[in-house]
Amino acid sequence: MSEVLTFTDRGIYCPAADVYIDPWSKVERAVITHGHADHARPGMGRYLATTGAAPVLRHRLGDINLDTLDYGEAQQIGDAKISFHPAGHVPGSAQVRVEVGGEVWVVSGDYKLEADNISTPFEPVSCHSFITECTFGLPVFQWKDPAEVMADMNAWWAANASDGRFTMLGAYSLGKAQRVLAGLDPSIGPILTHGAVEATNAVLREQGITLPDTILVTPELDLKTVKGAFVLAPPAALGSAWAGRFKPASTGFASGWMALRGIRRRRALDRGFVISDHADWPGLNSAIKATGADRIFVTHGYTSVFQRWLEGEGYDAHVVSTEYGEETDGETMG
Repeated sequence: MSEVLTFTDRGIYCPAADVYIDPWSKVERAVITHGHADHARPGMGRYLATTGAAPVLRHRLGDINLDTLDYGEAQQIGDAKISFHPAGHVPGSAQVRVEVGGEVWVVSGDYKLEADNISTPFEPVSCHSFITECTFGLPVFQWKDPAEVMADMNAWWAANASDGRFTMLGAYSLGKAQRVLAGLDPSIGPILTHGAVEATNAVLREQGITLPDTILVTPELDLKTVKGAFVLAPPAALGSAWAGRFKPASTGFASGWMALRGIRRRRALDRGFVISDHADWPGLNSAIKATGADRIFVTHGYTSVFQRWLEGEGYDAHVVSTEYGEETDGETMG
């Protein structure tokens, strides 16, 4: 079996195309799965990403040398044929299919199987070898119906609003925040946003993604006029002086890690909502099975446990060390 992709200290490398996929060190040519900071880093000579990911990449990385492909559109680079396929993680996110001499490998990037109304839904891609994340690669991680979770969040907001409290939720500014927004009931009250969230909202709205009306929090905003509002902010803003303006307030966090009660308690949160942009245990297993691959490489997450499970299921499974899941903007949790 040919080694279509190899694992280096700079990232996942395709010798046939001389490109790296989601490299974490500076390289000349980078193929990018999506716009989160641990997968899309500054300083590369040239970037290749999906058309849908391009606006966020330019927003986050500035004036970069960026080429794009639509989902399913293949490009021949050297001796490799490369294409992007929906990952369902965040808007524009993709799996990368690499074919060399009839051998097909797929790099999942980050992915989830549930539709979220803002991202192109995940599509399995047949391959011989599959490189998959396993952020939530333990049986304890099994997501509820997202509609149930959002109904619970709206009920929490409504109760807070009736008591004259602000409702403050921590959610990552790319993907999670917009997913929450898409499920909120604006009839309950106004929706306020931190600048980092609102800047990303603007980029995605420009792409045609429909979101409810929001109000950017500025120093001039009179909070007396928005009592009972829902306040959406990145995780790093919770507990900050910025958040301290909103009194009284009930605080919550939206993440797959909220399935572990101890994390919510340590963060001194009133509520934790289990909403993740990553596949849960059943999702990981379902996605892997759907590829038809016999050879599986697992990265960033419960890698050792998941590898052993896959071996027990008959796969040729391997752990790969990467630097994903190491974002610096407070958005590392899923």
